[in-house]
Amino acid sequence: MPMLSIKDPWPHWIFEDPASGDQLRLVPERGGLLTGWRCGGREILYLDADRFADPALSVRGGMPVLFPICGNLPGDQLPLPGGSYPMRQHGFARDLPWSLEPLADGGGVAMELSDGPATRPHFPFPFRLRLELRLESAALAITARIHHGGEPGDAAMPFSFGLHPYVAVADPGAVRIQGLPERCTDHLTMAPAATADQLLRLGEGVDLFCADSGAVRLVDPAAGLSLTLETTAPFDCVVVWTEKPRPMVCLEPWTAPRQALVSGDRRLLLAPGENRNLHCRYRLETLA
Repeated sequence: MPMLSIKDPWPHWIFEDPASGDQLRLVPERGGLLTGWRCGGREILYLDADRFADPALSVRGGMPVLFPICGNLPGDQLPLPGGSYPMRQHGFARDLPWSLEPLADGGGVAMELSDGPATRPHFPFPFRLRLELRLESAALAITARIHHGGEPGDAAMPFSFGLHPYVAVADPGAVRIQGLPERCTDHLTMAPAATADQLLRLGEGVDLFCADSGAVRLVDPAAGLSLTLETTAPFDCVVVWTEKPRPMVCLEPWTAPRQALVSGDRRLLLAPGENRNLHCRYRLETLA
């Protein structure tokens, strides 16, 4: 079906599956942001609408895109053989306007971001990033396609990629997270920690990172729903983040930990002309 352009409460686009009634709401001009995913008659994503209405503030809600880094870098600087480049936390993709189009088969939408004057002072590589969002039965399938547009002989392009979806929940303290590895990194201290101990603090605020995760299930008993994040390597790191008192839990797929472009830990590299496709899926279920 064609996408609908809506003006209120702010300009955005709606894509709807006519069979299921499931919807995607998108604001490509604000960092390729998915602001809403309606599935089975329920809104899955949290959005702080008042904060979103002020472009000077960072977004709290929807599904921000993290590229070309996840997390931060020491001194907010990206060191490369050709010099050091300023790079804010989570990169620049979430701050720039993207293009938007429906997928050719009508199953969803695609948004694209390419290099330009706004990106080159921070990341001196020609690139194209395409994010495809596809509505499936009680699910949202996501594919990120990254292309290095350089010429033969140019430097390889290092990057990390992540998504930062804010899942709306009734009470973060009552949520259960299942399927994570036993050990994680506490992002608040950058120290190893027991995952179970971290998850006990969901209601107070937590920021944890797990590598090599499989399917991770968020169970919200009060809402009677579960949401499962299905990952595929190398897009199989998972971050769980909460921020009291917001009624949300972020269940985020990343390719690598913080500072990967400095440490080399799980850093991805693309040679000129190469592509990398990354896949994940969010699947919704009603609790019995």
